[in-house]
Amino acid sequence: MLIRPTSPSSMATATRVPLVPSSSSLLPLRQCHEHFLVNCFVTTTTLPEASTLSYLSSFPQNLRIAKKGFRRLSVVNKSAMVDLNPSTVLVTGAAGRTVPLFADWIMLMKAMFGYGFVPLFADWIMLMKAMFGYGFGQIVYRKLKERADQYGARGLVRTVESKEKIGGADDVFVGDIRDADSLVPAIQGIDALIILTSAVPKMKPGFDPSKGGRPEFYFENGAFPEQVDWIGQKNQIDAAKSAGVKQVVLVGSMGGTQPDNPLNNLGNGNILVWKRKAEQYLADSGLPYTIIRAGGLQDKEGGVRELLVGKDDELLQTETRTIARADVAEVCIQALQFEEAKFKALDLASKPEGTGTPTKDFKALFSKITTRF
Repeated sequence: MLIRPTSPSSMATATRVPLVPSSSSLLPLRQCHEHFLVNCFVTTTTLPEASTLSYLSSFPQNLRIAKKGFRRLSVVNKSAMVDLNPSTVLVTGAAGRTVPLFADWIMLMKAMFGYGFVPLFADWIMLMKAMFGYGFGQIVYRKLKERADQYGARGLVRTVESKEKIGGADDVFVGDIRDADSLVPAIQGIDALIILTSAVPKMKPGFDPSKGGRPEFYFENGAFPEQVDWIGQKNQIDAAKSAGVKQVVLVGSMGGTQPDNPLNNLGNGNILVWKRKAEQYLADSGLPYTIIRAGGLQDKEGGVRELLVGKDDELLQTETRTIARADVAEVCIQALQFEEAKFKALDLASKPEGTGTPTKDFKALFSKITTRF
């Protein structure tokens, strides 16, 4: 036990006891090194329980701040320990929906190139692929799983079949984004949310490209863009805010500044209008956010192209309107690591492979962005 000095002048003669870590717990602060004399003089409170290893890892920092009081010292220790834990990230739309509509897309491509459709039609078909992101959720989910030292991945899918499709793990939840209550189990306890959900149109049967014309699309009952891209995404944002989520990444689509964009005519769904409304709702929510409006998604290798960021659909006026799915997935995850990505909205595309320098510095990429919406 350290005897407290009765006056400031006697502090210099106080007994010094080396701080020696115990094999089971930390020694009380009363038994201390000379740097802790001020704390010993004002309080006899002991250190909070923690592993010796956790405490020693931050020991130099503790020495520097000890004179500012024990209360602050304990807070720093707790923060250091929390940072060692992986962040829990929920990916909604984690299964993707590639297989059911793949044949439809093949038919569309044949119709475009085999039967003389104008290039503009090809442009908005490309945007459709970007917007609906077939299979994209699986890529993000698996990338997070591969980085288990940094992230604890969760997935949200709509059906049990979709859950089985991505492995059926316990960290994959089944829920309906249109039902706010069904989101609670998946969102509780997460640190970040990546929203990849989207309404998906279906092609009306009977289309014959040999007869000319264009295919017609429809949305199933209950699955219109207003219900999925607006109400469903609003439910996710509200649930994230209630759960204290630290950041939301929302993947949308370019074309939202164009009210007459052909995509809005698909099934009379006005899909870009409702997507834009959800993006605005997120930007106004007060939650830290990153809104990514991707160009045409390609099934190509990621990490080998120079990425481009823009705003207000300006990239649609260039030849660089496409990007690999894997690159968009990487940007989603990198956005969780940098303050420069928060409270930002960006259009995202890439240069063709072999031109430019592959993007590796994501902090610099996010620093280029100046738009909040």
